[in-house]
Order: sequence, then C-alpha cells, then structure tokens
Amino acid sequence: MIKNYIIDTNVMIHDPNFMHKFSDNNIIIPLLCIEELDNLKRREGLVGFHARSAAKELKKIMETGDISKIVRLPNGGTIRVELNHAGTEVLPNGVDLSKNDSKILAVVKNLEMVYKEIPTILVTKDLYMSIKAASLGIQVQDYQNDRIETEKIYKGYTDIVMSSSEIDKIYSEGLDLPQGLNKEIYPNEFLHIKSTDQIGHEVLARYDGDKIVPLKYSNENAWGLTPINREQKMAFELLMNPDIKFVTITGGAGSGKTILATATALQNVIETNKYRKIVFVRPVVPAGQDIGYLPGTEKEKLKPWMGSFYDAIENLTDIKETVKGNSSQNKPIFTVEDFIDQFRQRGIIETKTFTYMRGRTFTNALIIVDEAQEMTPHLAKLMLTRAGERSKFVFLGDPSDNQIDNHYVDARSNGLIYTVEKMKTFKITGHVTLKRVERSPLAKIAEKYM
Repeated sequence: MIKNYIIDTNVMIHDPNFMHKFSDNNIIIPLLCIEELDNLKRREGLVGFHARSAAKELKKIMETGDISKIVRLPNGGTIRVELNHAGTEVLPNGVDLSKNDSKILAVVKNLEMVYKEIPTILVTKDLYMSIKAASLGIQVQDYQNDRIETEKIYKGYTDIVMSSSEIDKIYSEGLDLPQGLNKEIYPNEFLHIKSTDQIGHEVLARYDGDKIVPLKYSNENAWGLTPINREQKMAFELLMNPDIKFVTITGGAGSGKTILATATALQNVIETNKYRKIVFVRPVVPAGQDIGYLPGTEKEKLKPWMGSFYDAIENLTDIKETVKGNSSQNKPIFTVEDFIDQFRQRGIIETKTFTYMRGRTFTNALIIVDEAQEMTPHLAKLMLTRAGERSKFVFLGDPSDNQIDNHYVDARSNGLIYTVEKMKTFKITGHVTLKRVERSPLAKIAEKYM
C-alpha cells in the first residue's frame, strides 16, 4: 500500500539522501522544515554540512520537476514540499503554537484528514516530537533505513570446534572452512578453535576469505605495546596487517581501542615507514557552540578534542621507556605536545576534524577516526571516500546510546555501527568488538556496574 511519509527536519540532517530510501511511497516535506534547513546551513561542523548536502540533493530533484507540486523519483515514489494545510485549529488546547514542532504536527494532522484512504506517517528522529505525535494519535516512525538490529551486530569473531589434525593443517597449508557451520564466516573474521579430541588444544586463527590461516603478528609489539587479551590480539592483527585497508574497533571505555590504534600507527609510520603520515580525526559534536566559533588556529581549536590521542601517546611513551629498561630518573623530559609538534612540523602527524577534511584525498596515510559513533552513516561514507592509494582507515568508538552526544543518531543508526555491518563482507576490511576493560580495576568496575 502506498503511504504518505511526512519528513521532519532532523531526518534530512541525519541522511541528506533520505528521498531515495522510501521506495514507491509519497514523501512530503512541510515548508517549515525547509525553513529550518535554511537556518542550519551556516552551522559549523556536521549539522551545517548535512544541511547543505540535503539542500543540494533537493536541488537536483527540482531540476526534474516542480517540487511545490509532485516530482516523480527514480524508485517510483514521489516528493513534494507541502505549502498548505498549516492551520493549527486541529491541535488541542495546551499545545504551544509558537513552536515549529507544533506547526509541523498541525500539517500532519491536516494531511491525515485530506488523505483518509492513505496512511500518513510522520518520520522523525526527535524523541520528544515522537511522544507528542503519538499523544495526538499520529502514526510516527523513526528513520528506519539505516538502523541496525543491535542484537545481530557483527562481533568479528566466533568460537568453533574441530579435530587436532585439522588445527595442525592451519599452520602447514591453511584450512578450508569446515562444512556445516551454523553461521556465515566473513573475510578477516577470527576463529577461536578448540580441539574435539585433545583437551587444552586451542588456537586463535583468521579466515582470510579463502582459508583459515594463523595470525601473523601475534608475537610482535607496537611502540612497546603488546595486546593483553584475546580480542586485543584480534584488533592488533587487523591494525598491523597492511593488506587490510579498513578496520573498525568497537568497545567500552578502557577496552584499549585508542591506545592499540595509536601504538600500531606510531609503529607503522615512525618506526617502519609503512605509511607516510598519521592523521588523527575527531568528528566534533559539541554540547555548545561548534568548533568554528572557538578562537585560535585549527590546531588550537582541536587540542581540547584530541585528549584521547594525547593520553595514548603519553602512556605509550611510558611503556616504550619501560621496555627499553630506562628508569623514571633518567627518562628524557619532554611533553606530549612537544612530541606531536615535532612530527606535525615534519608532516608526519596531523590532527583534524571533518570540517577541515572535505575535498582532500589521503594517499599513503593511516587515518584514525576516534569517537566514530558520533558520525551519521552519510558522514561515515564521505570519510571513507577520502581514501587514496596505499591508505588505511581505522574507525574507533563505543556505539552504545550513553556514549553518543549527537542527537541525530543513536545506538542503531550511527555511522560506526552502520559501517561495521555494511563493510564486513570484503577481503580488505576487518572488525572486532573489544569486551574486556583493561584500563584499571576501578574502570572495570565502573564500566560493569554503573
């Protein structure tokens, strides 16, 4: 059945390509939502960028027809901007008619009465708008197109059993996937294999897309750092392998995401020169004003947002000195800022937010995007399209709702988890979910019980 979908402004900000995601149904945009989009176009950061992107997509549609009436879309649906049916007399007493949300709800209620034979559904990502709409008897949906079922999110590893003779073949010639597995195994998925006929015989291996193979980097360290649990070893393997061009690592606070990525980056760039430079990126989503309003240069603006990288480098420096056997008494005295500035001046380290990355192509570079759960799927795609030859991208983050400050995404629709699911089938990509908190006993307790 054909449906009328009324699109809230936040849906356009979340996905500027929303108009292509509703199949053969009717998309209706209240004129007020276009006004709100216009007001957001000069905002710094992600919101302003997405507002401008949505407007550009609508402009393309306007080239094919009159959007104030009906424009037919390639997928068979239609789109139009609703100029009428804005009367607020359909709303009950107690509704604040000065609010834009109330005016949009009035449009939806009026369209319900006009199109009695067609289901009229408000699509919004605003929780409070959803509550008000439901209380008025309006059908309301979240934007479902890019939502992932959290119970089915790919972890990057699985447990299986096989005979000891089969396990031995992994180390001699590689092993084909056994027949009869009750789940699909993806390229670069890890297998924790236990023997069916020899107690205590177990290995951690990787499926490379063709065969089950042993880990290559399990006995190495990076910048003095050695992975300390099963999942960290998996992440380390993905990060150190130059054939894997895109890595996603998810996990809670203190699970080791940033320090593992930073250590392998320093090792692969500064020590072994596998890449020309490291680019640390944060998709800035502030609680107050955006980064463009802050005083100073790009470097000075970004410094407050780069604390996780600074902390990782400081901790790694301590680890590296310990591995070398240097005591704290004769340890060289320098700050993390000195270290980063030294390599920044040589073009080896960059710190960026996406605002300063548009239009760039990164060649022979290792790009680490921290707090990637703050990105929309649209932005995640745009980030990956910055990849040039011989580059590697790493997305890090905790996709749980309590770690997301961007109210345009949530645990099931953020760019990190969307990318994990969409990219898991390729031989040049890999993912792992870190489960254990290794920061400290206190951090472990807080993560589990608070």
